[in-house]
Amino acid sequence: MWRARPAAVCVVCQSLANSSYGIKGKSPLQKLQLVSRSIHHPHYTRSKFQRPPLRTSIQQFSSLNRLPLRKTKLLSVKYGYLSHRNFWVARLASRLLKLRYLVLGSAVGGGYTAKKTYDQWKEMLPDLSDYKWIVPDFIWELDEHIDLEKLSKALPDAEDLAKLLPDFDKIGESLSSLKGFFSPGSQGETAFRATDQGYENDKQYKKGLLGELILLQQQIQQHEEEARRAAGQYNTGSSQQKRKVSDKEKIDQLQEELLHTQLKYQRILERLEKENKELRKLVLQKDDKGIHQRKLKKSLIDMYSEVLDILSDYDASYNTQDHLPRVVVVGDQSAGKTSVLEMIAQARIFPRGSGEMMTRSPVKVTLSEGPHHVALFKDSSREFDLTKEEDLAALRNEIEIRMRKSVKKGCTVSAETISLNVKGPGLQRMVLVDLPGVISTVTSGMAPDTKDTIFSISKAYMQNPNAIILCIQDGSVDAERSIVTDLVSQMDPHGKRTIFVLTKVDLAEKNVASPNRIQQIIEGKLFPMKALGYFAVVTGKGNNAESIESIKDYEEEFFQNSKLLKTCMLKAHQVTTRNLSLAVSDCFWKMVRESVEQQADAFKATRFNLETEWKNNYPQLRELDRNELFEKAKNEILDEVISLSQVTPKHWEEILQKTLWERVSTHVIENIYLPAAQTTNSGTFNTTVDIKLKQWTDKQLPNKAVEVAWETLQEEFSHFMTEKKGKEHDDIFDKLKQAVKEESIKRHKWNERAEDSLRVIQHNALEDRSISDKQQWDAAIHFMEDTLQSRLKDTESVIEDMVGPDWKKRWLYWVGRTKEQNIRNETKNELEKMIKCNEDHAAYLANDEVTTVRKNLEAKGVAVDPCLIKDTWHQVYRRHFLRTALSHCNLCRRGFYYYQRHFVDSELECNDVVLFWRIQRMLAITANTLRQQLTNTEVRRLEKNVKEVLEDFAEDSDKKVKLLTGKRVQLAEDLKKVREIQEKLEAFIEALHQEK
Repeated sequence: MWRARPAAVCVVCQSLANSSYGIKGKSPLQKLQLVSRSIHHPHYTRSKFQRPPLRTSIQQFSSLNRLPLRKTKLLSVKYGYLSHRNFWVARLASRLLKLRYLVLGSAVGGGYTAKKTYDQWKEMLPDLSDYKWIVPDFIWELDEHIDLEKLSKALPDAEDLAKLLPDFDKIGESLSSLKGFFSPGSQGETAFRATDQGYENDKQYKKGLLGELILLQQQIQQHEEEARRAAGQYNTGSSQQKRKVSDKEKIDQLQEELLHTQLKYQRILERLEKENKELRKLVLQKDDKGIHQRKLKKSLIDMYSEVLDILSDYDASYNTQDHLPRVVVVGDQSAGKTSVLEMIAQARIFPRGSGEMMTRSPVKVTLSEGPHHVALFKDSSREFDLTKEEDLAALRNEIEIRMRKSVKKGCTVSAETISLNVKGPGLQRMVLVDLPGVISTVTSGMAPDTKDTIFSISKAYMQNPNAIILCIQDGSVDAERSIVTDLVSQMDPHGKRTIFVLTKVDLAEKNVASPNRIQQIIEGKLFPMKALGYFAVVTGKGNNAESIESIKDYEEEFFQNSKLLKTCMLKAHQVTTRNLSLAVSDCFWKMVRESVEQQADAFKATRFNLETEWKNNYPQLRELDRNELFEKAKNEILDEVISLSQVTPKHWEEILQKTLWERVSTHVIENIYLPAAQTTNSGTFNTTVDIKLKQWTDKQLPNKAVEVAWETLQEEFSHFMTEKKGKEHDDIFDKLKQAVKEESIKRHKWNERAEDSLRVIQHNALEDRSISDKQQWDAAIHFMEDTLQSRLKDTESVIEDMVGPDWKKRWLYWVGRTKEQNIRNETKNELEKMIKCNEDHAAYLANDEVTTVRKNLEAKGVAVDPCLIKDTWHQVYRRHFLRTALSHCNLCRRGFYYYQRHFVDSELECNDVVLFWRIQRMLAITANTLRQQLTNTEVRRLEKNVKEVLEDFAEDSDKKVKLLTGKRVQLAEDLKKVREIQEKLEAFIEALHQEK
């Protein structure tokens, strides 16, 4: 066996086996001279050849390098058969035994070295034990609570998921066949220059099916350039007619192949898009089923839309403008901008009209992905199913109603934004704002400032340096009639954020005499306006009843047969609303990523400034915004209303009785007591009193009592509302409390049946004349004395004003009487003489008595008018009567005994005391009845009214702004808004970085 291949030994093995040369170093190969014979080297043939002697030095290498190796010489080996064949079996066995020990030692040394290397590598690793807190504890316990095996079995198999995916093998074959039409060349011009830089940074993603599609698109663009150059060569040549014919045929063939390839490429894209849409819909539906089991995470576009909503309110309140990106859709009236927006949203969601203005206020539409195609407003929970025609009609009607409500009286358009969210599978995520169409002339029915208002609204949105302007131009009208292009070029002169869209291209192709004009528009050569990209779309045949699917089919069919594409005037990537929406979405998110962090930093600095200002001005107060202040005031008001129900019954009755007597005392004295006191006997007195009291009770008294009760309730309520509570009182709530009090009192109505029941009670109380004990008699006398003294004091004050100061005041205060006061004083003195002569004089002067007084005064040289005499007599007699009644009341203090005997055998008559007792008792019973009605009914109704008023005020933001004012409130509002905006922006930025 060892002699079989003597010539197959390589040069290296021969040099190792040469016995005439030693080996420098220590090597385990010193015993392998026989084994080297069996190694096959393919670089050498099996023929015998003469090997030159090679002197070499073997480098020491061993896994047992730590063990000393013994130097030795290799045995000399001769090629061919061994010369010494004696005892070859013994020699072979001894060498094999030595080889076994060598291999064993090498294995032990190698294992030791590997272990040491592993230990060194392990020591180099950082200690991660301190970072275990990053992973929540429940993650380590998931296997205890969740059956992972059962969960894995519940998931669909890979085969089921593979059925949902598109057939990439077939698509790859189709792409391979398409790639055969073209040779690789230079990269073509991109359709959208704004996103070209972003695409250059993403070349590493051009792999697989998407990479094939992008490569195919580049080849299509290259082929377009070749066809265009061939067409140019064809047009420049004029001398060779035969060659022209062949070149023309070649150009036509190239154009046909190009169009065919473009259409095929478009179909592949649509097929992939459709399959992707269905797959995403299934995934979203599956994810939607688990919403009730976990907390739903907001999408990125929804978070961004919330930030824009808050900023919209902030900008409107403080007359500022943020710089966050939006897609602003502007265009002339009836240019088709709303239709373009509907095609992007894939639903006919906006009101429709024939030539009239339909968009009367900005509409912010947030597009996002979802399992179902639905729409909902920001301030409403109702979802409109966009797949149902009745929901679409209801949505359009709701948008129109909101627009008309936002328009103020005397105006045509409004700057108030309507926020709408549209979700559906396959929608491009972005935020678009549809603005009212720009007009050139104000027509009848419009406000005179409509044109200027639309311009100011459009400029306010377009002046945002990060807003993407989607300029819509009607292709069916002359380009010179456009107004919006000049407006857009003013706001974005360099076209760094403008996308131009030409609508109604189907009508333009039919009506325009020179199709090259459309090509000039799309290439940006006709308008002075510059743009990032140019697109041509078709948004239907002009029928409002068309569905989105039918419009898509019509648009695709039109561009397939359009001469604009066949003659290369338009490129495939510049047509259809689908390509437009993709381009707008890419540009939108690129702008968002570039600007959102800068905006967050700006609001962070604003927040710092506001917090510093608050600490300097209000260091001991909490930062309460308007809503929080309203809630605090609401609680205080409700506490005060509750305090109103805790007023004691005694307090209510005392106030009611006192107030009611003040209100009716004049009527009782002037119309009941004085006329009855003029009678000659007690029977006539009592009859007159009964008649007067009955008339008073039937007509006036119940109404007066209810008025007094209502006014008393108002006064007590106002007292609690306006009462200052020491240091805790906050005057910032005064206007709000006053408004709540007035509105609550205005809404409160007393129970109408209260007067009827009260009339019966008062009538029964006044009919009772029986005084049961001496205590009641004394109380009636005291009540009568207080009333008469109060009236006497008032009467004397009136007389003093009529006649002027007496001699004491004239001497002490150096004041005098006027001429009229002197006349009245003389008249008073003359009338007092008459009363002294007849103390039982009637209440009225006879005509002859007036003449006598006048003549007596004329005899003294005082000319006086009869009316003045009667007027003075009224006050003089009133004073005389009250003094007489007080003296009579003093005599009746001991008259209770005679009263019990009905004044038999007594000259003393105290019927007036009985009258005042009846009045006093009626007042007490009325006060008690009103108190019961107040505490049982009216206070609760007032509390209910207060709550309703507070609820209405809470929903009326304008009311709160009007009633809660001041620097402190404004600063807290600014601080709250800025904090909310900053937090929302930071959350959005974090989610944006995670999506990257």
